[in-house]
Amino acid sequence: MNRLTVSLWGVALGATVLAAPAHAQEDPAKKTQTAKTFWGVSAEKLEYRYSDSDDELAVVEGDAFYGTDELKFRWLFEGEWEEAHNAWETLENQFVAQTPISDFWDAKAGIRVDTPEGPDRVYGVVGLTGLAPYWFEVDTNLYVSDKGDASADFEAEYELLLTNYWIVSATFEADVAFSEDREIGVGKGLTSTETGLRLSYDLIDRAFSPYVGIVHERKYGDTADLSRDSGGGTEEWFAVVGARLMF
Repeated sequence: MNRLTVSLWGVALGATVLAAPAHAQEDPAKKTQTAKTFWGVSAEKLEYRYSDSDDELAVVEGDAFYGTDELKFRWLFEGEWEEAHNAWETLENQFVAQTPISDFWDAKAGIRVDTPEGPDRVYGVVGLTGLAPYWFEVDTNLYVSDKGDASADFEAEYELLLTNYWIVSATFEADVAFSEDREIGVGKGLTSTETGLRLSYDLIDRAFSPYVGIVHERKYGDTADLSRDSGGGTEEWFAVVGARLMF
């Protein structure tokens, strides 16, 4: 049995455990409410980036979900289109099952498929998403690839309401690899961070929110060395213009 098969069986088992109903007695009224299914689609980021080295990127990050309050299925997608090469620099799709484990936190498990420049990768995923103290939105995941490589990511966002319509959003993302995968340019250790600051204006009840901002990206350690060896950069600032959409 190859590693991919083992990873997928592990993910399926994780999703089954998450989906298993609790044996504690529940309020019938709550059961009636949570039995209702709902769905939604959003593009958290739909933006154009222009860097201090004249690089141009189109970035998309979104989410589609279907389910109940107790169990929902999500398709999470994000990618960067590089104008210079007329191709996707990164493209990631996750398919996960998600269920609450407390009032403010959900657990999730599923698979992730990456189709970047170079070889494709398939990962098993387990993670947590929720609201940390002081209203920080947090999302963190552990990945194991079909090659047996492990990695993790962490993302935090904080929104400051200047008025009912003007909002400042600060974001921070970090990626860590527990083993190197040279074929896709990933070294061991802290691989990259991204920090962003965006000012948005809510139109149509937050269904459409245009924004402007700045983003800083940096690669570290062996990952930075691999990027330099292939002729790429290790640090860039971007001016950003885009919109957030919700349906």
